Amino acid sequence: MNLELYKFFYHVAKASNVSKASEQLYVTQPAVSRAIKQLEDELGCQLFFRTSKGVKLTQEGEVLFQYIEQAFNFISSGEKKVSDIKSLLTGEVKIGASETLCKYYLAPFLKLFKTYYPSIKVVVTCPNTHEIVRLIKAGEIDFGLVNMPLKDEQLEFKHIMDIQDCFIVGQKYKHLSGTKRHIKDIASYPMLLLEKASNTRMYIDQYFEKNSIMVTPDFEFPNIDLLIHFSKYDFGIACVIENFVEDILENNTLYKINLIEKIPPRSMSAAWLKNIPLTAAAKELIKYLEYNPPYEF
Repeated sequence: MNLELYKFFYHVAKASNVSKASEQLYVTQPAVSRAIKQLEDELGCQLFFRTSKGVKLTQEGEVLFQYIEQAFNFISSGEKKVSDIKSLLTGEVKIGASETLCKYYLAPFLKLFKTYYPSIKVVVTCPNTHEIVRLIKAGEIDFGLVNMPLKDEQLEFKHIMDIQDCFIVGQKYKHLSGTKRHIKDIASYPMLLLEKASNTRMYIDQYFEKNSIMVTPDFEFPNIDLLIHFSKYDFGIACVIENFVEDILENNTLYKINLIEKIPPRSMSAAWLKNIPLTAAAKELIKYLEYNPPYEF
């Protein structure tokens, strides 16, 4: 099938005139006539007959035109759809982020993004870092927000923000928040940490190991909200991301322990598959996520 021949047929049928069709196609009249003749030869029937005003479709031509017109309408609709996606008038973006990042970082950005692009559908899933990486590689999400460090040669990373881990306590252990403390001085107290599957937990475990400390947490939780909640009820010392508890610390609801052996800062990044182009909507959302500060607009 030569689609170019059907393109010539479509324009001649719409214009009912070979000369007008040639102008629309930016080719010569003989080229149009040859194309129609070739198509008629391939189909084994006559598609047009000449009149004093131009050409008209034969019965066979009328039948063929119904389908060709529909096909060209579909092509036109497809082109418009692609244009709308590029212009962010429609589309979808799928994101993976932990519950912590989704609540404390992503939510305000999504509010802003949806204000400017209300027709873009946003799908958010909230697994741990390792599951986010799996979803990216499976093509089930466009990109993920992950806490670094994370190394994977199949992924592209875009730095979004710096983050700082810290230890916090409630009223019962408030005395630990006064002068600076050695990490070994607080390691004997009840410890509240994220589950082992999280990238943040692995990072803190490495921090303890570098300081020659073995810690067995009294409680392990799947998200930062539960860490905050249980530390308020004096169950122990919780390790959280300081960026996301600044308001709580300022209100003296909880208290930060100042350590002599500071926890090294790290970062949060957007991650996606290398050599796989992001959609226009995903690219635009990542631009929004790079905006700082993220908490108030």
